[in-house]
Amino acid sequence: MKKIGVFTSGGDSPGMNACIRAVVRSAGFLGVEVIGIKRGYQGMIDGEFVNLENKDVANIIQNGGTILKTARCQAFLTPEGRKIAYDNIVKQGIEGLVCIGGNGTYTGAGIFNKEFNIPSIGAPGTIDNDLYGTDYTIGFDTAVNTALAAIDKIRDTADAHNRVFFIEVMGRDSGFIALNSALSGGAEGVLVPEILGDYDSLMVHFSNKTRRNKEFSIIVVAEGETHGSTFELADKFKKQFINCDVRVSILGHIQRGGSPTANDRILASQLGNAAVENLLAGKTNMCVGVVNHEIVLTNFDEAVNNKKNIDKNLWHLVNILSY
Repeated sequence: MKKIGVFTSGGDSPGMNACIRAVVRSAGFLGVEVIGIKRGYQGMIDGEFVNLENKDVANIIQNGGTILKTARCQAFLTPEGRKIAYDNIVKQGIEGLVCIGGNGTYTGAGIFNKEFNIPSIGAPGTIDNDLYGTDYTIGFDTAVNTALAAIDKIRDTADAHNRVFFIEVMGRDSGFIALNSALSGGAEGVLVPEILGDYDSLMVHFSNKTRRNKEFSIIVVAEGETHGSTFELADKFKKQFINCDVRVSILGHIQRGGSPTANDRILASQLGNAAVENLLAGKTNMCVGVVNHEIVLTNFDEAVNNKKNIDKNLWHLVNILSY
């Protein structure tokens, strides 16, 4: 290969820029040109291409977001849209793609590869940490630390007013952020979609007469919690514990932004480099990841369809340490 493309797609995550930088620098080291595709699959269809050289990715490793932007693209879901994208790729002379994103990005790349035989390697860029085939995804560590910083601040006001705070973090289908931020933030409870009956367990915990009497409490809730919205859960809690002053705080998209942590910069650099080297070695329709500190490759279909499980021992540990 003499020329490859790189793009970011789906939800942005801190560390995407570090991954783009690693792709450009690694390809340049091996004598390969890099074309950046702006706004993901939408830019592929609209013809938004830009040459990327080493100087173009200087001073971006510390920045959140993505210099290539990102977008959702309904047109790419159609055969007609993918044909337009393919024609534009051919016009640019792009021979392979590095796709930085999550489930939707991998699904699109897999279909694109099967229809038009464009070699593609994915790098896991999502704060949710829910992609199979890697211990951690780019942006997860930063998102957890962002949530933790907010929890620490909310703890101050919870202590001052003797309140119970339900704090919602991102995680529509997974509780990785909730679990890790709850444990590191000293929360008294955590509610995640992977564990059925976790709200009932929380009620048992608060009703336990041997429980240490606390003047305030923090309960972290993943947005995908199956027992209801965070406001519904807080209202339900208030009805059972009528003497508690209950508040809700939704952290929202603050978790997507900010300068990536050292861990995310290192992970993104490793995976960007691995994506380029494997693409140039002839690998395709796969994503790179890190498992037990080793670079691994996983088929797109496996990465998308296999369920990545949370560590239930950490959930158990939150309950133990809250007594």
